[in-house]
Amino acid sequence: MNSNSKLTQNFMRISGKIGSERHLVAVRDSFISMMPVTMAGSIAVLLNVFFRDIPGNLGWAGFVEAMQPLININGYVYFGTIGIMALVFSFAIGYHLSKTYKVNPLAGGIISFASFVATMPQMFTVTSSLADLDGSIIEAIKNIGLTVVDVDGVMHLEASGWGAIGLGYAGATGLFTALIIGFISTLTYAGLANRNIIIKLPDTVPPAVNKAFASIIPGTIAIYVSALVAYLAFVLSGQPLNDLISTYIQQPLMGLSQGLGSVIILTFLVQLFWFFGLHGHNVLAPILDGIYLPALNENTAVYEATRDVTQLPWLWTRGSFDAYCQMGGSGITLGLIIAIFIFAKRDDFKTIAKLSAPMGLFNINEPIIFGMPIVLNPLFVIPWLIIPPICATIAYLATATGLIPPVFLAVPWITPPGLYAYLATGGSWMAALVSLFNLFVAFLIWLPFVLSANKVTLEDQDV
Repeated sequence: MNSNSKLTQNFMRISGKIGSERHLVAVRDSFISMMPVTMAGSIAVLLNVFFRDIPGNLGWAGFVEAMQPLININGYVYFGTIGIMALVFSFAIGYHLSKTYKVNPLAGGIISFASFVATMPQMFTVTSSLADLDGSIIEAIKNIGLTVVDVDGVMHLEASGWGAIGLGYAGATGLFTALIIGFISTLTYAGLANRNIIIKLPDTVPPAVNKAFASIIPGTIAIYVSALVAYLAFVLSGQPLNDLISTYIQQPLMGLSQGLGSVIILTFLVQLFWFFGLHGHNVLAPILDGIYLPALNENTAVYEATRDVTQLPWLWTRGSFDAYCQMGGSGITLGLIIAIFIFAKRDDFKTIAKLSAPMGLFNINEPIIFGMPIVLNPLFVIPWLIIPPICATIAYLATATGLIPPVFLAVPWITPPGLYAYLATGGSWMAALVSLFNLFVAFLIWLPFVLSANKVTLEDQDV
């Protein structure tokens, strides 16, 4: 066995272990489980772009007024999906982690959800200016028991209460806290359950009741452990646990992910894993989804609040990879298919391209990856590895310079090239053109390698 074969086998073995590590798989599956919620919320925001934002910018006030019932319904859908995404994720991570530890997954999900809620700040304060009210009204407000405070000489009404759940913690910015608390609570629950620290009932008791009672002790301890962590964090720092995680973990990690170098490296690694026959997106899903998906959802939330793409906090999100670096699938193989149709002289290439083209339009490219093959094929390794990073660079710079807005809406990955970028950016034609320009760039890079394959075949036929 030569050194190259050993290197390939070692790489595939290490990559396979990474891709099958149960905690990473649980994180990946949790984000995938949320896709219906993410898509529903993004569709609601996208519809309001066309019902409210674009017509409003054009001065179509009558149309916007007529669409108001639909706009309101979309607002309800957004509130019930992206608005509470961290709550949904807290259940999903508990469920999938519990499955990997072979304990009751439904109980694990519920315990993780309860633990996350237990760590959220439970007090709220609302302050409203009373500058326009005369003294008698302010005195009447005081007399009914409400608090009136002096803020820089202006009287304000202050109301506070217990038991509120702020959307700032339940939405996209709470995902990292949900992830961390989900791990703490679920591992505590699973560890105790697997050590039989449970309430055992006779076998004659119905299974559903038996499972519920078996989860009481480990579940109670898990929730208390999470609450204790949140309490100690607040006592020691004076800040809620959620704010600490957001400030010192989530924001720095997401900030690092926004550099052009990070985008290029991740795009390259996806291609490298695929070249060895491993699903690059699945292997790197904990990073791609764990960091860039919260950025996408946060962009969605900010747009819904401001309706201004210039206010979006994150330049590069999860959907940016699909919009500008995955046209036709990994490696932008739709460009390869076009090059084969126009310039290939090999019948086997043409046959594979014809079979792959319909699926390639919807970003499914396994037929061409394994049919050419591209996997472990030295003839195509160079374009396969360099095209997505080059296209990522083009799109990144276009976004950074303000030529196109950041991606802020989730779109089904099977959406055809150009249309994906248009929808993901809330209807930006320039984003669609950048996506199609990247497809053209991919075509130009694939072309000389297709021509080279023609020459190799002709030389073989002359022998």
